[in-house]
Amino acid sequence: MNLSDNEKRDLVKLIEANKPLPDKFRFKLFGDKREVELVWNGKSREVSSVVLPFQTIEQVDEPRAEKRAGDGTAEPQQGYLFDERGRQQAGWVNKLIWGDNKLALASLKGGPLREEIEQAGGLKLIYIDPPFDVGADFSMDVEIGDGEETFTKKPNVLEQIAYSDTWGKGADSFIAMIYERLILMRDLLADDGSIYVHCDWRVNAYLRLVLDEVFGKDQFVNEIVWRRRTSKTSPDTNRIENVVDYILWYSKSTNVSINFQYTQHGSEEYQKIFNKVDKDGRRYQSTALNAPAFRPTLVYEFMGYQPPKNGWSVTKDVMQKYYEEGKLILPKSKNGRIRRKQYLDEWPGYAVNSLWLDLPVIASQARERIGYPTQKPEKLLERIIKASSNEDDLIADFFCGSGTTAAVAEKLNRKWIVSDLGKFAIHTTRKRMIGIQRELKAGGKDYRAFEILNLGKYERQHYIGVNLSLSDEQQRQQLQQKSRDYQRLILRAYAAQAVDQSGVFHGKKAGRMVAIGPINLPVTRLFAEEVIAECLRKKITRADILAFEFEMGMFPKTQDDAKSKGVDLAPKYIPAEVFDKRAVERGEIVFHDVSYIDAEAIKKKNKVAVRLTDFSVYYSQDAGREALANLKVGKSKVIADAGRIVRITRGNGGDQREVLTKHWTDWIDYWAVDFDFESKPEIVRVRGNDGKIVEKESGDFVFENEWQSFRTRKNRTLELSSAFHDCAPGPRKLAVKVVDIFGNDTMRILEVKI
Repeated sequence: MNLSDNEKRDLVKLIEANKPLPDKFRFKLFGDKREVELVWNGKSREVSSVVLPFQTIEQVDEPRAEKRAGDGTAEPQQGYLFDERGRQQAGWVNKLIWGDNKLALASLKGGPLREEIEQAGGLKLIYIDPPFDVGADFSMDVEIGDGEETFTKKPNVLEQIAYSDTWGKGADSFIAMIYERLILMRDLLADDGSIYVHCDWRVNAYLRLVLDEVFGKDQFVNEIVWRRRTSKTSPDTNRIENVVDYILWYSKSTNVSINFQYTQHGSEEYQKIFNKVDKDGRRYQSTALNAPAFRPTLVYEFMGYQPPKNGWSVTKDVMQKYYEEGKLILPKSKNGRIRRKQYLDEWPGYAVNSLWLDLPVIASQARERIGYPTQKPEKLLERIIKASSNEDDLIADFFCGSGTTAAVAEKLNRKWIVSDLGKFAIHTTRKRMIGIQRELKAGGKDYRAFEILNLGKYERQHYIGVNLSLSDEQQRQQLQQKSRDYQRLILRAYAAQAVDQSGVFHGKKAGRMVAIGPINLPVTRLFAEEVIAECLRKKITRADILAFEFEMGMFPKTQDDAKSKGVDLAPKYIPAEVFDKRAVERGEIVFHDVSYIDAEAIKKKNKVAVRLTDFSVYYSQDAGREALANLKVGKSKVIADAGRIVRITRGNGGDQREVLTKHWTDWIDYWAVDFDFESKPEIVRVRGNDGKIVEKESGDFVFENEWQSFRTRKNRTLELSSAFHDCAPGPRKLAVKVVDIFGNDTMRILEVKI
């Protein structure tokens, strides 16, 4: 420490006065270990170490179209990996994870799945496309029924809060979010792994410094500039139009390998470059064989031709090989220079550099286009995956969106882990990956099963930020107050009375107890089990659970468990409009029941099929008066109102309402059947106090996706009856899962006897 006496006195005075220290003291006190460091409000080097168990909700390996051999048995696929039913029984199973990627990363890093990752060769590549500060709300258009009408789906409350957490305080909150996650990703990467971070001009500078700090500036590999679209013909801004994104490539260590990629973009130039044709009709160009710098080992005579001043560019053995292949051009004079024929059909193309202008954007009618607002072209991910991984390597994407990374990885025979907070993103990726499985199966190519996971146990986190300048105790008190305010708001909107909160219940309405789930996390099975246990302790027979989101696959088993114990449990969705105080005051808030499925089993000898007969939803979005108050005469707005999608047109003589959901099937985007539910118990793997992994049954079951029908952008038809499935005689349970156009899933159990 190199401080003068005056500086020491000044430092003490500043500390006693509780004033900030000038920057000069930062380096005098702590040295200059970092040449450049990014500092932001609330910066902390603490990283989540919470390890939560993953629960397996669903497994998909697309056996619905298995061919039959002559004896009627299923033909085996991919050797030992698949059993006679077509289910994968060995090998790596890809992971599609729903939930907060910070918790997912921490649980992957420190939990039992880490060993599975290491056994798969380690995580070799991570690509992420985190949300930019674009000021958007990530709404998206979803198609209704036959696709002629669309409805703008707004993000749910969890997604809204995630975006608020990311950008609520501008760059500070974004950097804080991505910093912790990048540290977890770095620790999860294999030593020879790479990470690609996709961004635009808004966050490029910040991310570069954050990545320098997390990975080290020496681990910077490349900054790639990708032209994401061409410029408009008539600019509508007062600056040069931004048409590029940036992809920052870093490595875990210096032990990183690169598979150089080539492009033949600009084929019209080839005729000029390869301007000679040999006797076989092959087009070639003549290239020199001169060494650019002197190397004594390359100075030799070949067939009487003297070497150039610096020698040849290839060894004598290679030169002989070229001669035997007829690729040398030998001049008549021995004083001339030997040249080589480079054939167009053997030319790999131009080596790809850091400026990517040759990758096509996703056109409006492109086959891969899904309609997801942040979807990236498959060619972009193909280049990245090929450059930094090999076949059978494991790659990951923790902001997966529409699932492009997983789709390309599967096509290129890579293993994958992808995750997203949005349930709609998970559903979009599930449909896309089933489509990829069908495509690979039709081409006779191998594919892997994938499973949908979520975190089975959540830590309660505060739903909005607290004042970081307060003491820990003050922050705790502020958080408690905000939690109480939130609960009072929900109870008021639900017209329920508050009760003593010594247990899990917050209110009471019409003889039913009311429990309110957290604002920023899905209600889990664990939460519901606590509600049921409280009912049994206090002899309560009727209870409601209010939540913005429920864990995938909770129902109907959770309700059936409650019913078997004498408890009438009613889960209800809290609408986003609950934060509109005027709507609350007018009593306009409607709490939606969980969707209802009606289906029937059709038996034929030793076979069974399922027919979907009804589906009911109760969603509302923008249905309140305020949402329509500013609608001008002649203008229309599409809303969801108590289970119907309606177009309202403002006219001089009053509003006109046109119901767009003509049939109950218009609400369905996807449905699937497990023909032997409860045949695959869910296994939860946890690490014991001794560090060893313990496996135990959770009491729930994995939904094995054995048949499904779903709508795509190109094909809007929906089958309402499944194929017949072979069944052994005896009783069994069929599970029917329906996913609506908003991405929410509902399940129904049918008990049959074959």
